[in-house]
Amino acid sequence: MDAPLRDTRTLVIQVRDCITDLIREDKLQPGDKLPSEPQLTQRFKISRPALREALKLLEQDGVIYVEHGRGRFVSAMSAIQVDRPITVFESVTDMARHYGYATVNRMLSVAEEIPDPTTAEQLRLQHGERVIRLERLRLHEDQPILYCINYIPRSIIPARLHDIDWSGSLLDLLDDCKNRPRMSAATVSAVLLPEDVVQRNDLRDFGPALLIRETCFNAAGIPVVHALDYHRGSHFAFSLARK
Repeated sequence: MDAPLRDTRTLVIQVRDCITDLIREDKLQPGDKLPSEPQLTQRFKISRPALREALKLLEQDGVIYVEHGRGRFVSAMSAIQVDRPITVFESVTDMARHYGYATVNRMLSVAEEIPDPTTAEQLRLQHGERVIRLERLRLHEDQPILYCINYIPRSIIPARLHDIDWSGSLLDLLDDCKNRPRMSAATVSAVLLPEDVVQRNDLRDFGPALLIRETCFNAAGIPVVHALDYHRGSHFAFSLARK
């Protein structure tokens, strides 16, 4: 890839994905050496710090490994082709885009409230601390494919609720508040949408869903979002590699 990168993913994620593509397109095998940092920065037209962050992600994922004094090498994990691995941390919008969906974000409700005990525990909240609850629907070609609930500690978003444009990216909003999520812990289960959600939002045709219940953490390891994302089962499938 010789042109500057331009899309809505973060630059580091873009570079990570481009290096993954490079490994595949150049048919690099386990044990082969990656191009040097100067070669990669020139190829992708990016800065050295962004490149190193992307390489660090690939190392954490086990796609590459480092031999100090020798360079970075392709690992055996790179030979395992995993389509949309569930272990990748990314926004719901980015995830849907990878499936080929151009989603429209429909805000259903936003409110400040006392969290339930599970949410309070996941966000490490003290007694009496409140959360912002966002309820959103993602549509592709006017068809609902994602139902999402996000809980954010009220303390990290100082603005009044009605002063915020909630139709935009939640990750970008948290970034503006110096609390962008960097990692998460998640579980996945096969469920049906809660009946009250189905009735209230006319989602009778949604069908079975894959629920990803996820707590996202900022760079300091502080939880900043607890999310329940219901992926329409007819539109999504996830895979994983074990090591």
